[in-house]
Amino acid sequence: MAADGARTDTRAAVQRVLLVALAVNVAVSLLKLVIGLLTGSLAVLADAMHSATDGLSSLLGLITNNLSDPTPDRDHPYGHDKYEALGALAIAGFILFTALEILRTAIERIASGLRPLRLDGHDLVLLLIVLGCNLLLAGYERSEGKRLGSQLLLADAKHTTSDIWTTVVVLVGLAGAVWLGQNWLDVALAIPLCLLLARVCWQVLRSNMPWLVDQIAIAPEAIHEVATGVPGVLNVHDIASRGVLGQRVFIELHMVVDADDLPTAHRITELVEDHLEQRFGPVRCTIHLEPREYAIADITFRGAHG
Repeated sequence: MAADGARTDTRAAVQRVLLVALAVNVAVSLLKLVIGLLTGSLAVLADAMHSATDGLSSLLGLITNNLSDPTPDRDHPYGHDKYEALGALAIAGFILFTALEILRTAIERIASGLRPLRLDGHDLVLLLIVLGCNLLLAGYERSEGKRLGSQLLLADAKHTTSDIWTTVVVLVGLAGAVWLGQNWLDVALAIPLCLLLARVCWQVLRSNMPWLVDQIAIAPEAIHEVATGVPGVLNVHDIASRGVLGQRVFIELHMVVDADDLPTAHRITELVEDHLEQRFGPVRCTIHLEPREYAIADITFRGAHG
């Protein structure tokens, strides 16, 4: 027996946020590119490339968001939610590419002999304006991602946050180059920046891989506790779950009930489904009823991983 845990289709709201992010990222990228070309700063050009990857990630997000329809259909009976996770993984790839590009740029600057930059205070003010835009955008994407339960927006917010730190490091390095005459600061700060971006990449991967590989969503002991708390349930075993808690979780379990007729057994299973949804949010349950002699002690599966 199965019950659908309907998930609200938030794609239109997510798309509006991504369109705002795309517009901001394109404007920021062009501004940084102009500053980099006028000043000859490789660091600013690398930062412009980083912002360009933000724009690409927002564009990719728009594409995957359009594909990630949560409503099941004939070809995708479990919905299309994982397209959003794939988009988040692609964003992680953009972040890693940015880290490697900044490292390459730093090496090129060392090889070029750290030539002086054609930079003045006005360029730094423009970069401060860019920093403010990124701060507002990251906060907006993060708050909307939490409100809408969108992994894609949360991943894009992490990418935008990494752009904030990139700009901060560039500003510190350029300020040192302009006011202290220390051009090496621009390069010295590139290494911790690369490490920071690698950490952001890992965070995005860690938050999305469990969804893609069908890692457990709810501890079987917790599902067992809820199900056995329903009057008429005698035994629950072979419990499995996958999905994202708070968005939609798929639960499968085998159950023995104290009933000799189908209508009574059906009412008990519906009560179990209702209790699970009240406890864990949107769920889609598949419950396999078994005779009393099939009751077993093991509530979940065991295998090579435990």
